[in-house]
Amino acid sequence: MRLTTKSRYGLRAMFDIAYQCGSFPAQIQDISRRQQISPRYLEQIFQHLKQAGILKSKRGPQGGYCLARKPSQITLLEIINATEQDIKMVDCVTSGQGGSPKEECSLKSRCVTQTIWEEAGNLLNSYFGSLTLQHLCERGQALGIAKEETHRFMYYI
Repeated sequence: MRLTTKSRYGLRAMFDIAYQCGSFPAQIQDISRRQQISPRYLEQIFQHLKQAGILKSKRGPQGGYCLARKPSQITLLEIINATEQDIKMVDCVTSGQGGSPKEECSLKSRCVTQTIWEEAGNLLNSYFGSLTLQHLCERGQALGIAKEETHRFMYYI
C-alpha cells in the first residue's frame, strides 16, 4: 500500500495546526513554510479536510485554519480517508468503505492471498484509527520540535 502525498501532507499539516497553533487559526503560508508544502497544494488538501468536517476555516485578517475538534478526537484514519480516494492493499480486495474491486478476479473463489490482503488492510486501518493528532503532538514534543511563538495577536488601545 502506498499513500499519496495528499494523505502524507494532510497528516503533516494537521499535526502542524494542532502542535503550533492550538486554538488559534493557522495561516496557510506559515504551515507551508514549516512543513515545506506548496500553499496551493495545501489549499486543495484542506478542501477535502473541510468537507470531512475535521478542519474549519475563518476568513479575514485574523483568519486561517483550525481544527474542528480537539486533537485527541481526530484520528489519523479520518485524515487519510478524507484525502485518499480509495485505500486498499491490492486492487482485487474490496475497500473498507463499501467499494468493489476494479474488476472481478478470475481466482476469487480459490485465492489464498485475498484474505491476507483484506486482513492486512483491516489491521492497518485499525492502527491508524487508534492514533490521534494528540499522539502526534506528544511525539513532536518528545522529538524536541520547537514551537513558534508568532501567533497573531490583536491589541486594542
